[in-house]
Amino acid sequence: MLELAAHILDIAENSVRAGARLIEIDIDEDTAKDSLSIEIIDDGQGMEPEEMEKVLDPFYTTKTVRRVGLGIPLLADASKRSGGSMRLESEKGKGTTVKATFGLTHVDRQPMGNIISTLIILIAGNSDVDFFYKYRHNDRQFKLDTREIRKEIMDVPINHPEILKYIRGVLEEGFSEIKPEF
Repeated sequence: MLELAAHILDIAENSVRAGARLIEIDIDEDTAKDSLSIEIIDDGQGMEPEEMEKVLDPFYTTKTVRRVGLGIPLLADASKRSGGSMRLESEKGKGTTVKATFGLTHVDRQPMGNIISTLIILIAGNSDVDFFYKYRHNDRQFKLDTREIRKEIMDVPINHPEILKYIRGVLEEGFSEIKPEF
């Protein structure tokens, strides 16, 4: 994975496979502290302590289509290479939290990538899951909550092309307001 958006997509897809109904994605960029953090919180099935130890092993996976599970180990490596760290918390039956921190301007920090497309892919492909997305850049922040969008669109599926187009517009406008160079 060459971009942080790909890590976010991978972890969120893991959350979906774990039965999550709500996935929170929180990105915090603080230029004064030279830090970037990405936190993904889900209400999925969670893991036992033994499973948590195993997911850091790239040769462990619960997937049947491939024999390696590189997502979390690659994220942990990416964070360490940029002077950061990764934390994994989980409780069986309650959900999982993955938080990775990075040196914002560190030469080895991966670029963010296209986070807007990543969010659209997640929403379009998982119409029965809600996403709460928060992006903070210093003292400004932007939030998108699919639960709020669902209230407005009523019976229209959230993955309807016109709704996805609307969501993309909201994301683009929100990002341009908090971080004009986005």
